[in-house]
Amino acid sequence: MIKRILPVCFLLMVSFAQAQSPILKKNVTGVQIGLFELDAYHEIRIANKASLRTDVLLFPAIWGGELYDNQSGFALYPAFTLTPKYYYNINRRVKKDKNIKNNAANYLGLQIRYMPGWVFSNHKNMNLPDQINFIPTYGFRRNFLNNFNYEFKTGFGYGFGRSEIFGVDMNVSGPVFDLTFKVGYDF
Repeated sequence: MIKRILPVCFLLMVSFAQAQSPILKKNVTGVQIGLFELDAYHEIRIANKASLRTDVLLFPAIWGGELYDNQSGFALYPAFTLTPKYYYNINRRVKKDKNIKNNAANYLGLQIRYMPGWVFSNHKNMNLPDQINFIPTYGFRRNFLNNFNYEFKTGFGYGFGRSEIFGVDMNVSGPVFDLTFKVGYDF
């Protein structure tokens, strides 16, 4: 009798343990657009509740009016990010029977953003300082329809840059704020 009950108990414990420890999707690739950026990303699971996200972003800039001698212009500047994320409430979402497809949960992260200072513009001689930013972030990601998502993220960190001003190399550093709301599509 015990030989029959033991395997059944073991199977129940294993199935219960699996239900209590959901894991993130192995790979998520997609594109997102926000008010201040367009990005392509790839997120890789590195643990049951942790992932590593890489992004290639394009930030737009538009200017014009009297302050700019009645001229207007447009520019795009790229950035590259690496963000380890910890999804702290994924278990709770599963217990409440909520959708966790494509890593839909709340997370904490450390965004490392590199901006190489490249500028694509309709004006010549535009430049930005090379920058690297370290921004602890809080965010959440949710899904709608089949493969569409929205994501909110905010954080406050510190950035370092190097620029040439009037022919003199200068190191620039200071606080960096990140506030993002994006809508996207997962492939």
